Amino acid sequence: MRAASPQGAKAFFQMLGSLPARATHRRARRRRPRLPGWFAERSVSPPHHRRVRQAFLTGLGGIYLIAFTSLGKQLRGLYGSRGILPMKDLLTSPRLLALGRERYHLLPTLFWKDASDKTLVRGIRAGQVLSLAVMLGIAPQASLTGLWALYLSYVSAGREFLSFQWDALLLEMGVLGILTAPAGLRPGPGRYEPTAAQVALWRALVFRLYFGSGVSKLKSGDETWRKLTAVSAYYETAPLPTRGGWHAHHLPAQVQKLSTFSVLALETLGPFLAFAPRPLRLAGFWLFSALQGIFIATGNYGFFNVQSLVLGLWLLDDASLRRLLPAPPPAKPRPLWRTLGAWLPAAPLLALGASETMARFDRTRDKVPRWVEWLEMKARPLRVVNPYGLFAVMTVRRPEISIEGSDDGETWREYTFRYKVSEPNRPPRQVAPHQPRLDWQMWFAALSSPPVWVLALLLRLLEGAPEVLKLFAINPFPERPPRYARAVLFDYRMTDLETRRRTGAWWTRERVGLYLPPLSLAPGGTASRLQWHAEE
Repeated sequence: MRAASPQGAKAFFQMLGSLPARATHRRARRRRPRLPGWFAERSVSPPHHRRVRQAFLTGLGGIYLIAFTSLGKQLRGLYGSRGILPMKDLLTSPRLLALGRERYHLLPTLFWKDASDKTLVRGIRAGQVLSLAVMLGIAPQASLTGLWALYLSYVSAGREFLSFQWDALLLEMGVLGILTAPAGLRPGPGRYEPTAAQVALWRALVFRLYFGSGVSKLKSGDETWRKLTAVSAYYETAPLPTRGGWHAHHLPAQVQKLSTFSVLALETLGPFLAFAPRPLRLAGFWLFSALQGIFIATGNYGFFNVQSLVLGLWLLDDASLRRLLPAPPPAKPRPLWRTLGAWLPAAPLLALGASETMARFDRTRDKVPRWVEWLEMKARPLRVVNPYGLFAVMTVRRPEISIEGSDDGETWREYTFRYKVSEPNRPPRQVAPHQPRLDWQMWFAALSSPPVWVLALLLRLLEGAPEVLKLFAINPFPERPPRYARAVLFDYRMTDLETRRRTGAWWTRERVGLYLPPLSLAPGGTASRLQWHAEE
């Protein structure tokens, strides 16, 4: 084969140069795939996460601020000395004191020595200040440590009113936030990149949050999930529905079935996108964000949806946020000891998370290493790793409790809750990210036999405790407390579109019967005992 002559090569390159440049570029543009939005951003190799960390910590501080502020509005009515479940009574009970030093491990709280109303309120104020400090980037690591200790103190002694999954999730996010936040008084975006161990912890939490919800639905055996009718019941039976949920309830049946299937698919298969290559991981971010947006529009779940959106930021990288946040100064090379040291706390947390996930698949206890069992025992009271799974079993009816008072046992007047479903003509309200914890627990109470705290609530109403009365929208006995109090059970249904247009009613309700018979204070007006009265 003969080699090409220099003259031939020269002629070839001259021909290329004579081609129209615009046409060449046009062809190149046709061949280059166009990707929408953040998918078009080139990834950084290795990926950086200082922008992500900075945005996340700001969001985490905001979530803590919402949580403390929301709790502060209800604190005295729920946990004050004249509240429904006084925290001081729990922490000074002989049963707990008899446990000795073990009680500090079982109930890790800062309020053991003083759980007075003033101290509880001061704890809320301290939480608000520390939340603002995190949002402003002031000593984020130290501030997050204080926030976690304070919120754990309330949750540990909060019993039913602080037993929600998002309370546990906030504490778990708080622990990981402490490990991830840069040290120093004003560290800004931080001198060092988050380590691979820290990013792995966050993405594993995203996985467990959604995967736990999906698996719990599939393994519950609930008929509504198997037949794809769960969403048809969801909007009507959600604890605190919204107007958006009312309208979504009237969507066609095929849309409801498709929605149910989509939720199951997204919560069982979607979580694996957290560990996928960058384009798929970004797709997971948008899918999960859309799911949370739907939840926000159709239900009131406190700060959980905002919390989940902020957590999802860890599916991104700095290239995804380049248009939203300024470029941080160049990061310093990370010392080897810092990289390896990050795995010391990460390894046991990842092991606990993996153990919690495997437990959903009928894991037998004899197969669990003893060191994992020991870790679980130590970590459980601190809420550092928690199980998640919302609406594993969908409720298909909506019982609601009405609290009523009477002076003579014959004429009864209803206490109106601020946000809970009550009058049929009152429209559903959008209250999130605030969480009215009494209204929420009333929904749970209606699904079971009366818990102790419902009796305590009636007791406080008979006493006329002003702290508890502030939890209601309307007190029908403004001058003096009623002589009797009772709880009545109703069954609620959403009205159809025609009834809504004709009557203005959002709900129909039917009286089921007494949830609790009439009660009154013992003779002498003492609050230590309640008397039951037969109702004619």
